[in-house]
Amino acid sequence: MLQPLRSFLTTLSFPLVLIADAPLTISEWLGDVSSSRDDLQIQNNKLAETNLQLQAKLQKFESLEAENLRLRNLLDSSFKVGERVLIAELSSVELDPFSQKVVINKGERSGAFVGQPVLDAHAVMGQVIHTSSVNSTVLLITDASHALPVQVLRNGLRTIVVGTGEIDRLNLPFLPRNADIVEGDMLVTSGLGGKFPAGYPVARISKVTLEAGQHFATIVAEPLAHLDRSREVLLVWQIKVPPAISSASNNETSAATASDISATTTSPDTTVAEDSPE
Repeated sequence: MLQPLRSFLTTLSFPLVLIADAPLTISEWLGDVSSSRDDLQIQNNKLAETNLQLQAKLQKFESLEAENLRLRNLLDSSFKVGERVLIAELSSVELDPFSQKVVINKGERSGAFVGQPVLDAHAVMGQVIHTSSVNSTVLLITDASHALPVQVLRNGLRTIVVGTGEIDRLNLPFLPRNADIVEGDMLVTSGLGGKFPAGYPVARISKVTLEAGQHFATIVAEPLAHLDRSREVLLVWQIKVPPAISSASNNETSAATASDISATTTSPDTTVAEDSPE
């Protein structure tokens, strides 16, 4: 019943509350008005410096995020490869315009060796041609002195891709005009030569030209690896089955075959079908 009276007294005392808070409110207002231009300039400079530092950190975070994405792609690629791999990073690029070489930060101490295949997250990049204790030199597949045995994924046609010295161009020489190869065909490593295991993607056919009077077709391919953009690469080791394991596997296979034969042996009074393995 006293609630209406309480509301009326609160409304009546509101001017007294304003008067009581007036000294503090006025002092704060005077403080804001009396702030000097120099103080405001100093505060503005500090805020600008803080903003710049935060922007720099944000750029670093974006770079780390992009690097993390590249590493994830490499790990995904390593799982697809199914071999023993090691991630390395490019440390320098050959400045000679007639040479397609890069230097990576893994060397003999990491197990790198001459002739080792090098991939990025997309396809074959090249092979190691020189090693030291801490780094290695990689010859890219587009170098004019590099040749790689490949096959057409669609039909298994074997050929060789040769570097041209251009970062985005490979040639396929000595293919006859009637060769079964068309634009868009993917080229993968054939495994011949012992350098690269079979099945690694290399390039895609971008142009096939059949000129009158020429015995061979002019075929151009584009590398699938990002030779001018990749920063991280994969060093690949082929996993070979030890002889002991191979012999044990052969013994198990022989034993299984013998057991199958003994299980299918018939008694003298059993009729054997004409299509029986025996």
